[in-house]
Amino acid sequence: MTATAFAVRSGGARQLAGTGTLLRFALRRDRVTIPVWVGVNALMVLSMPNTLKNLYGTQAQRDDLMHQMATNSSLRALVGPVFDDSIGALTAWRVGVYAGALAAVMSLLLVVRHTRDEEESGRQELISSGMVGRRAPLTAGLLAAAVANAVLALLVAGGMAGHGGSGAVAFGLGIAGVGMVFATMAAIVAQLTESARLARGLTAAVLGAAFVLRAAGDSATDDGSSVLTWLSPIGWLENLRPYADERWWVLLLFVAAALAQGAVAYELAGRRDIGMSFLPTRPGPAAGRLGSAGALAWRLQRGSVLGWSLGFFLAGVVYGGLTDGAADLVGDNEKAREIFERMGGKSGITDAFLASMIGMLGLIAALYVVASVLRLHGEETSGRAEPLLANAVGRLRWAAGHLAVAFGGTVLIMLLAGLGFAVGYGKDVGPILGSCLVQVAGVWVIGGIAVLLYGLAPRTAMAAWGIAGAVLLIGWVGPALDVPQAVLDVSPFGHLPKLPGGSMEWGPVLVLLGVSVLLVGAGLAGLRRRDMTT
Repeated sequence: MTATAFAVRSGGARQLAGTGTLLRFALRRDRVTIPVWVGVNALMVLSMPNTLKNLYGTQAQRDDLMHQMATNSSLRALVGPVFDDSIGALTAWRVGVYAGALAAVMSLLLVVRHTRDEEESGRQELISSGMVGRRAPLTAGLLAAAVANAVLALLVAGGMAGHGGSGAVAFGLGIAGVGMVFATMAAIVAQLTESARLARGLTAAVLGAAFVLRAAGDSATDDGSSVLTWLSPIGWLENLRPYADERWWVLLLFVAAALAQGAVAYELAGRRDIGMSFLPTRPGPAAGRLGSAGALAWRLQRGSVLGWSLGFFLAGVVYGGLTDGAADLVGDNEKAREIFERMGGKSGITDAFLASMIGMLGLIAALYVVASVLRLHGEETSGRAEPLLANAVGRLRWAAGHLAVAFGGTVLIMLLAGLGFAVGYGKDVGPILGSCLVQVAGVWVIGGIAVLLYGLAPRTAMAAWGIAGAVLLIGWVGPALDVPQAVLDVSPFGHLPKLPGGSMEWGPVLVLLGVSVLLVGAGLAGLRRRDMTT
């Protein structure tokens, strides 16, 4: 309704012709992607209350937690301040920052997919030749993001209602609010840039800056009152204070930001031609400098690799800096110690903390390898691969360039994560680097599955996101919920040795590497035999 109001004010009902049809088409295209994003986010939130009941079941344990968060600025930078010791408030504290960030990523991807992606592929020009209003595609993209965020808000509010109705509603609306702020921000960036890849990258960079601002503000104060915290939409979510005397007026910040950014996006959309942008792509040199398919793949994906590398290095620095305080955080809480030991091994709380954090970055690296592998799918479906393959470039050579970036980039980002841990922790550089590189075997299996799906059945290639999300959920939530080991073993990461601290076991690592090679080989064999998408 908000998006419709913008468009009506900007140019009348004709500007919205075909919006309903485009919205239904967008939701149909994302009938797998949206449920995966929403489901993973909702499960992450709704699984936390029972975990926190086990971790902080007594008042003494909760009082100790409150004291730790008030005095430990590094931990506040990681997850934010605690405003109350109820289970609902602790849930909002523990996962609120990350739930908001996931909603933002989901929203920006949806909006760019249904706006700039469509223009870049040429499909939007074909659609606009029919009875489709000028602002209908943008409206449909924003409404698709609104539907996804609304479902997420309903699931969170409904699942958390048992811990307090008003807090549950505030928490659900806050998470959705963060999502819609970044949805409308992505809508603006999609008008400014000529590349969907750049639009996603720039909006993600803004999200990263918002996370850093929130972290810097929370490390400075223990009540979320820092100006830096208030400059971040993620900081607004924590200052909404679900389950801690809710500040309902903070929701007006989300509404105002979404309305203002939406108005700017609609104004920009009316001032440019389809396929054009306000920041046109810089023309390349008169004489081409790309001499191989691999060089082209690196040129297309280097921004993504550099962004992930920087993010993993900074994450390593932050987590490494928290390591010395891990024992103080756990204290005498046996349940917390058990969770860290399930995630990182039983070699001592410090090594277990390091191993669990390194394992978490390995799980997140699986998202990188899926995105990088599926760049092949995007190049094929957009039609950009066809003229390249029409020349003296074979399919395997073309695919090998992108796969080298995908699998080699995994090694690079995990290596930089290890360097970040070494900088933040200041000890055991060699063992930490080795621990990070061991995670590569698990990441490569997920990448191999993505190659297999793309090569054999390209229409199912997007299911690789669901597999990566499921693995992330198992590794993140499984140990806290005390799920059976058989469930944890479904993930390839469940078979890796718990390093540092544990003993290196080459058998599982070599098996996983062999499985990844077989998966990639089968996928490339399928790509070589099947017809290309036209």
